[in-house]
Amino acid sequence: MSWHTAVERTVTGLGYDLVDVERSARGLLRITIDRLPGAQYPTGEGEFVTVDDCEAVTRQLQYVFEVENVDYERLEVSSPGLDRPLKRPADYARFAGQAVDLTLKSPFQGRRKFRGLLVSRGADAADGWRLELQDGKVEQALDFSLDEVREARLVPVVDFKGRRAAGGTGGATPAQAATNDGGQEQ
Repeated sequence: MSWHTAVERTVTGLGYDLVDVERSARGLLRITIDRLPGAQYPTGEGEFVTVDDCEAVTRQLQYVFEVENVDYERLEVSSPGLDRPLKRPADYARFAGQAVDLTLKSPFQGRRKFRGLLVSRGADAADGWRLELQDGKVEQALDFSLDEVREARLVPVVDFKGRRAAGGTGGATPAQAATNDGGQEQ
């Protein structure tokens, strides 16, 4: 079994979503996990990954790596953070309706980076996706397929108490959250 398969089986077997796996120089193996909505975890309730979650996954991976003879020097298990990357079609489906920062591989109308509300264009991910943009009072949409995307991340929305607001938009509508710059001029 390959080390990547071992990681995937272990993380999903513990009930977490495997967000990313990165193998870096000097033996660093970085694993990013997320909690699945509605799942029960022995480390407690809530929608965000805790230190206890990371510790539980780390311990299990260390056992698996020893059995599978996976060569690594350092293992790092972490949460995806508030600006969670969207990598797979399932990520896009899960976070439809959320504000997203999108970077295209090739420029469209002189731009590669866009921010807007992620919307599915159909029942199947193969139907493509739409980013609803708001530039001032003008509403526009950018239709795209996943193979055109270099990177996509959730727009981090935090209230002043340090916790994410209900619905993930900080009390604003998703469209407002997508264009809110926190009062900073750009």
